[in-house]
Amino acid sequence: MNRRTKIFFGVVVLLLVVGGATLFVLDNTKRSVAAEYNPQVNPADFTTEITNKYFALPVGKKLTYETRQQGKVTERVEIEILPETKTIEGVETVVYLDKEYKNGQLVEETRDYLAQHKNGDVWYFGEDVDNYSNGTLVNHSGSFLHGKDGAKAGIWMKAEQSVGDSYKQEFYAGHAEDMRDTVATGETVETKSGTYTDCVKVYDWTPLEKDAREYKYHCPQIAGLALTEDLETGSRSEIVNVVLP
Repeated sequence: MNRRTKIFFGVVVLLLVVGGATLFVLDNTKRSVAAEYNPQVNPADFTTEITNKYFALPVGKKLTYETRQQGKVTERVEIEILPETKTIEGVETVVYLDKEYKNGQLVEETRDYLAQHKNGDVWYFGEDVDNYSNGTLVNHSGSFLHGKDGAKAGIWMKAEQSVGDSYKQEFYAGHAEDMRDTVATGETVETKSGTYTDCVKVYDWTPLEKDAREYKYHCPQIAGLALTEDLETGSRSEIVNVVLP
């Protein structure tokens, strides 16, 4: 083996060692973060009767949102609370069906699983995601279930809102790590469908996607989301229709 060959193999070995060490550190970091977040879930503390004033989910409730650009609907989201339930780690949850359309074509269909804690907080126990491209199912990226593969439930919407609150909505290391910060309370929101008052303004973000940052306004008049402002694109997704059971 000549000197040049020895140097080449030496560099390869060094890269493998450094790469292995980096992966080891990253893996341990993920495990450390997962270990630090350990929500206490007692099934007896939860109910499918979700009555949170900012996020009530009676069976049969339907919500429709639209994003418009230059007068044209570019995105449409349809929400429906289904009559079925799903039990996750002993907790019976409500099924929140979310369909997202872009330019008239279905791009994502999600079943979110939610239950209300006895203190009024709405908890998020997982989601089954179907992602589509040109009408074809391509993957289930973003799916997670509390208690599976280290995934853990989080809080979707608190009952009592305090500016400065920050909490995990979900935790599945490297796959689903949505966060929510409470920015303001007592907000007034104007949309084409109406004006809403006493709304809570939250900031939704995730460390997994730098361009996934939104302001959302939840309002008591519809006990749900009225407006989403995308901080990257500047677009607004507004409530256009509410159907109550």
